[in-house]
Amino acid sequence: MLREYQTATMNPYQVVGVSPEERERMILEHLPQVRLIARRIHERLPDSVSLEDLVSTGIVGLISAIDRFDPSHNVKLKTYAEYKIRGAILDSLRGLDWAPRQQRKRVKQIEAAIAGVEQRIHRSPSEEEIASELGLSLEEYHEWLVEVRGVNLGSLENASPQEEGRDLLKFISDDESMWPSRMLERSELERVIAEGIEKMPDMERTVLSLYYYEELTLREISRIVDLHESRISQLKSQAILRLRSYMEKRWPCERGL
Repeated sequence: MLREYQTATMNPYQVVGVSPEERERMILEHLPQVRLIARRIHERLPDSVSLEDLVSTGIVGLISAIDRFDPSHNVKLKTYAEYKIRGAILDSLRGLDWAPRQQRKRVKQIEAAIAGVEQRIHRSPSEEEIASELGLSLEEYHEWLVEVRGVNLGSLENASPQEEGRDLLKFISDDESMWPSRMLERSELERVIAEGIEKMPDMERTVLSLYYYEELTLREISRIVDLHESRISQLKSQAILRLRSYMEKRWPCERGL
């Protein structure tokens, strides 16, 4: 299969001086990186999305990265490859109707419910209060959180091309990222996000911290906090939706969430 990918993606941009044998070695060396990225993206998606399809698309991105890599730019191949792998996978997902309209509608309903209850009670609402606002039982609300987890593959889930880890922020264009105005804007956005996270229930705050900052998988987090993996997935989805609702009122612009 790898040979088929290599043949299909041969192009005139292949790095000069790299032999076919060296190219194949580099591809094989970075295949685990493809599977890791694909698996982390896959765990946020509906079960109907095939992990192997994501891996296959990621391999195409990896080969593109290797063929176009230029060491003179002072960027590590691993970093550049992650950018291309993740980009190829996300591009393929954008072409799919993997998030049905009903799921997107429910995301908006949950965000509206969180905002509505918070405005009335002047604090972060509990799961029971959110479910009641939606006219659902707690069990039904938990089912909604499971269904919408794939829709959360938005700006909150994207990593910067220059970062190997996860980030809650949607990064600004590389060309302008070091402008004083952009740095100030980013600093302010980080402050507002931190305020929103601080207002969350303890367990949701813990899940976000372990997932985004410690870069643990949902399964690893479930072992640490002694909750089922499906429950961790629900808490992460709810925390993201809660944070989006908070940010809509305090950061109403495209650079928000």
